[in-house]
Amino acid sequence: MERKNHTTPDATMEFLLLGFSDLFHLQTVLFIIFLVIHLATLTGNLLILLAVAAEQCRPPMLLFLFQLSAIELCYTLVVAPRMLVSLSNPRRNTISFLGCATQMHFFVALGGAECFLLTVMSYDRYMAICRPLHYVAVMNQGFCLQLAIFCCLGGFAISLGLTAAVFCQPFCASHHIDHFFCDVPALLHLACTESYTSELPLLAACILILLLPFLLILASYICIILAMLQIRDSAGRGKAFSTCASHLTVTLLHYGCATFVYVRPKSIYSPGRDKMVSLLYINITPLLYPLIYSLQNKEIKGAVRKLLRKRLAQLDWRAFKTRSEQLVNH
Repeated sequence: MERKNHTTPDATMEFLLLGFSDLFHLQTVLFIIFLVIHLATLTGNLLILLAVAAEQCRPPMLLFLFQLSAIELCYTLVVAPRMLVSLSNPRRNTISFLGCATQMHFFVALGGAECFLLTVMSYDRYMAICRPLHYVAVMNQGFCLQLAIFCCLGGFAISLGLTAAVFCQPFCASHHIDHFFCDVPALLHLACTESYTSELPLLAACILILLLPFLLILASYICIILAMLQIRDSAGRGKAFSTCASHLTVTLLHYGCATFVYVRPKSIYSPGRDKMVSLLYINITPLLYPLIYSLQNKEIKGAVRKLLRKRLAQLDWRAFKTRSEQLVNH
């Protein structure tokens, strides 16, 4: 049954993002905290992008980490800047129908692309540990590029269908979204329908983006664990596990947050909990990913060190050149 007080979606419609309106006295503090986190996230992911781009020889894992950092960079840019504007100026909390749909589409698309990419990275680890003799032949640059393109196209295609299905729903006349961005559960909660048909597109997207990739990752790690158990040398076993540790940590963080928010019925929707978890995977996890890979991945660690040494050498040379010119002029 549909509720009577509803409006048909159109391009002139506007939504009001309530965001952190219930914490008005803390908005300045929240703005400063989220701004610092946002800048640190941009710096960390840009550092990895520049470090990988500067490498002449890029193994598959470096290419995938490059794409992961690019996704995380875009992921946070879709939501964080608008959230910061809302915190600095609470009067600018409205968002147009098209703006809301665009934000949701890119947010879901990038999240879906990340799920597919994490699956591809688990396959890369499977090939490296379980089939090392075939690794170079299978994981060549052309095949890796095809996998990267598939991740992006798959995420954007599923997101397009989900966004179209959500914004075809009749929305309640209040148009008040109890969130700081246009997230799928918040919009579905605003839809003036009590039937479960409105949740079917989200269920289908969760199966394609979350469940199937998770099962493939699980299958890869079962094979990896079985292969590790056959390694008699404890040092070799530890080395094999260390190559998977960073990917496994990122996967658990990403799927844990996404499952908590999206895999549940509309009837138990909680705006407060959703906002807290959303803050975690929009602000904290993109900040942690560069740290996790920089600390645990030798290839990334080496690439970042080389980039920093090169930049520091350039700065020292410029400083020396400037000082020399000043002495000559005097």
